[in-house]
Amino acid sequence: MLSEFELRDRIASVGETQKITGAMYLIASNELRRAKEAYDRTVPYFTALRAEIKRIFRCSREIESRYLYPADGSRLPDGRYGILLITADKGLAGAYNMNAIKEAERVLSEHPNTELYVVGNYGRKYFTAKKIPFKEDFLYSAQSPTLHRARKIAGELLSAFNGGKIDKLFVIYTDYKNDAVQSVTNERILPFHRESFFNEGEQTRRIERRSDFKFHPSEKVVLEATVPSYVCGYIYSALAGSFLSEQRSRMAAMEAADKSARDMLSELDFEYQRLRQSEITSEITEISAAARFQREHKKEREA
Repeated sequence: MLSEFELRDRIASVGETQKITGAMYLIASNELRRAKEAYDRTVPYFTALRAEIKRIFRCSREIESRYLYPADGSRLPDGRYGILLITADKGLAGAYNMNAIKEAERVLSEHPNTELYVVGNYGRKYFTAKKIPFKEDFLYSAQSPTLHRARKIAGELLSAFNGGKIDKLFVIYTDYKNDAVQSVTNERILPFHRESFFNEGEQTRRIERRSDFKFHPSEKVVLEATVPSYVCGYIYSALAGSFLSEQRSRMAAMEAADKSARDMLSELDFEYQRLRQSEITSEITEISAAARFQREHKKEREA
């Protein structure tokens, strides 16, 4: 059983921890709000970019490009995978980091000959400790994602893809759906299926060739000039979605830690009050016993 001094010390320690978790919750909440505002401002541009690629395919579904699966629907050989894994720079975000890392480890176990690119210090430390090889000069922070950073990442990955170092490029990250739903996503972004730019209804019906658009010098050249911006946009959305998910996961973790601290403080306070009551009762008992002894001793002297 803890002493009164130890209980007071424990209560003070838990109270200080509660202040820290409260501050971290507020910081994560503010980061979430700012990141969501920045992300929402960029969505219209990349939505329009996707629509332009869709327009190219409306005009010609027979384009052949290294960025596309064959028009006849045949499968490409697996080749060498490249994985862009997005983690946080630090922990204290529940299972946010480990869920994405476990998905990357699953792919690595199935495709050992994989080039691994890791964003975020947490992931780099994890794979270093596990002695799992990754691109060590790929040093990008997960904090406050920007389009400039997304362009640099996209440039390196496209260079590896165009140079034949990787044949298929995947992105593993935690997608932000809403405050209640964040899920790990494993998406192939290169090469992509042209059908992925059409919804289900459009895929099942015949797409008529449009003649009111002209592409110079050709649809293929325009498409391949557009792909780097598309890849950059996808990577930025993954970075931003991951950052939003990280902040929401941290908020949830801090909420859980705060609740745990409150429960612990309640238990410690109850134990402290019980111990104090026990000490007070003991002191009263001792005083009563001493008073009784004095009375009995006085009666013996008078007798």
